[in-house]
Amino acid sequence: MDPDAVKSTLSNLAFGNVLAAAARDYKKEVLANEKAQSSKHVNEEVDLDELMDDPELEKLHADRIAALKREVEKREAFKRQGHGEFREVNEGDFLGEVTRSEKVICHFYHKEFYRCKIMDKHLKTLAPRHVDTKFIKVDAENAPFFVSKLAIKTLPCVLLFSKGIAMDRLVGFQDLGTKDDFTTTRLENVLIKKGMLSKKKKEEDDEDAEYQESIRRSVRSSENLDSDSD
Repeated sequence: MDPDAVKSTLSNLAFGNVLAAAARDYKKEVLANEKAQSSKHVNEEVDLDELMDDPELEKLHADRIAALKREVEKREAFKRQGHGEFREVNEGDFLGEVTRSEKVICHFYHKEFYRCKIMDKHLKTLAPRHVDTKFIKVDAENAPFFVSKLAIKTLPCVLLFSKGIAMDRLVGFQDLGTKDDFTTTRLENVLIKKGMLSKKKKEEDDEDAEYQESIRRSVRSSENLDSDSD
């Protein structure tokens, strides 16, 4: 037998064995990866199932729902007392308005005074932001008894009531930089420092936005139903 032919045959067999071995190894690796991926997917499903059945998570969810419900109920109670909007009241209703709520901001104004209109604009913006405080205004010309009793001499005059007692006041724009172009935020900060408004945290602002959006969705849904019924 030709020695070179034998060597060539052996070499070809060895190369073939290497390729076969490599093919087997590759197949094993592919199967192992597929098995690992399948196992990971099953584990993820198990983990999700476990999370869904986690009693602590369920309790957190229930607590969150209960907290939101309490907040909505509190808001509704405040609104029944006239909170959430900037309203005008007459002299006959004034005493009842300031004694029925814990915190009341009352603007004594004159309808012809430009600065009174500026104050009205800012208070109207703040009223729906701070539902726990009542915002009202009284025409000073039509309330001579309380103008005299409360010693109101300069307008605009914003009286700050706590549990029916006048605790403080803003006379003109003295606390607001004495200029007409003060911002709503500046007035808000002054009222926060005087204890009439609560400083709102970011998450509370987010909840307010979520609450308002839920109301808008409900209104839109109701309008759509009415439209369909027509």
